[in-house]
Amino acid sequence: MVVLIQRTLFSFCAALLLLLPLPASAAESFQVPILLYHRFGPTVADGMTITTPVFEAQMRYLHDNGYKVIALRQLIDYYRGKAPAPGLKTVVIVEDDAHKSVYSDMLPIVRKYGYPVTIFTYPSAISNAKYAMTWDQLRTLKKSGLFEIQSHTYWHPNFKRERRKLSPAALDDLVMTQLKKSKSRLETELGTSVDMLAWPFGIYDDYLLKKASAAGYQATFTIERRHATQADSVMKLPRYLLVNADSGKAFVQLLQGNAVKRNVAY
Repeated sequence: MVVLIQRTLFSFCAALLLLLPLPASAAESFQVPILLYHRFGPTVADGMTITTPVFEAQMRYLHDNGYKVIALRQLIDYYRGKAPAPGLKTVVIVEDDAHKSVYSDMLPIVRKYGYPVTIFTYPSAISNAKYAMTWDQLRTLKKSGLFEIQSHTYWHPNFKRERRKLSPAALDDLVMTQLKKSKSRLETELGTSVDMLAWPFGIYDDYLLKKASAAGYQATFTIERRHATQADSVMKLPRYLLVNADSGKAFVQLLQGNAVKRNVAY
């Protein structure tokens, strides 16, 4: 009789354990690739051009193989304690520089699949540089509901190079101007909140991270070629800088966390 009672209690406790939530470390364990694009076109014009058919094939693969593309904002909300951890097979899509091909080539494809995209841009180029979009085009993207526009500094400086040329005080002035002026201009032109920053050339250090925080940024991004995990700091999240060779089998490997190592000339 005692043995029967013990067995019954054991079975009840085992069943109860199955109903309890997982520990935070297990429940929040995830790996999310943040896919970084720059420009698109019919041919590979430079190291960071991805042909439009390759991009279309990548988006189709995500759709056909059960991947969930979430907005970058949703991932950041997790790190800030405002959203649950992302699930399995979750992907984020971003673009740097606001190249005009985003409007002509990327927009129709992500609209087809309903995929959200975050654009990191430097305002000095908008409506000025021939390769960049206009302010009206950025407003159109924002109105689509699929695009969020965030900061890539004001004119994309190489902070490592500037540090070698400038005094500490002059460097402070440059960094804060780049961070604050970009934020202010984007918020004024687009009527949006800007609190995310992609580091130009992927260059960052503790000094720059502190400056970004002081300027009002709550998340910043690198170009380290790996998945974002729950162990990462929201102030230095990794992104895959994609090139045209990241197609077919290489794209699948990347999504699985086994990306081919590449030396990309930024």
